[in-house]
Amino acid sequence: MKFGLYSSIADPPRGARLDRAVDEVIEEAQLAEASGFDSCFFGEHHQDKDGFLPSPLIVATAVAAKTNQLNVGTSVILLPLHHPVRVAEDVVTLDIVSKGRIILGVGLGYQAADFRAFGVPMEHRVGLLEEGIEIIRKCWTSQPFSFHGKHFSLDEVQVRPAPYQQPAPPLWIGASTPPGARRAGRLADAFVAGPSTDLENTKSLVETYRQAAIDAGREPQVVLMRDAWVAESRAEAEQVYGPEVLAAYKYYWRNGLAEFQSIQSEAEFTLDKIARDRLILGDPEECVAEFRRWSQATGADYFLLRLRHAHSGGPPHREIMKAIATFGDRVIPFCG
Repeated sequence: MKFGLYSSIADPPRGARLDRAVDEVIEEAQLAEASGFDSCFFGEHHQDKDGFLPSPLIVATAVAAKTNQLNVGTSVILLPLHHPVRVAEDVVTLDIVSKGRIILGVGLGYQAADFRAFGVPMEHRVGLLEEGIEIIRKCWTSQPFSFHGKHFSLDEVQVRPAPYQQPAPPLWIGASTPPGARRAGRLADAFVAGPSTDLENTKSLVETYRQAAIDAGREPQVVLMRDAWVAESRAEAEQVYGPEVLAAYKYYWRNGLAEFQSIQSEAEFTLDKIARDRLILGDPEECVAEFRRWSQATGADYFLLRLRHAHSGGPPHREIMKAIATFGDRVIPFCG
């Protein structure tokens, strides 16, 4: 079982410096590498009130430069907002710079503000994503190609140099709906299930993905991104992490994320109602048992842990560092 760290950077409280927040994320990635984590991933948003940094590949490059073996990735790049040739070139460049440590994760996006910032109609996002993936894969062959679709028309394109990873870097799709899971099965090397989906819905999405992958002749790989926290006790984990994850979930609910649409009001966002079969948090033994349970239920062999929440601003860096070390010492070695 492999573990990755999902991280993010947002505007710090008034008076603090954003460059220090970047330093903290790099320090967390370095500790994650030393603690047995396999990767560190970054996401993308635009026009966000929290100042969520919009360029995950740039941050991933900074982390790659400060680590030696840690894989870096995106979860996710909002591919409909970008020209796929540019994305393909940037990923190849980072693949070479990092000596084969990049994983490209892409997704549709769900926030209207992201699309308004680029003048991209949200109703075109599925076609843009699917054509974009096809173009990226053609770019990574390093052979000349032409492409004529509904959204892109390209003639005699050739991306050089070739990727460091052969035949190409892994391309994952993150999704939290059945159509997205089926799309991952058809087009991606792995499916990343969203962190706030509960266990039953995650199992259903994984089964949908797995069948689509088999139908497409692909070997299924399930990656579970989870909101997780470890501490000396369940009470401490809830005290440190609970307010942060609840603030993030309220944000997602206000912005229309699919898995929270059955919730009628913000008052329903309490740990008692939200945590069960959704969050993985507690003391080390409890976390080990939960990771094993989720793995057995879904067949996942890779977890991305979201410790830092951009939309709430926390938990504090010192607490994140302590949790990473505890995961490395008392959780990851016992989950195999």
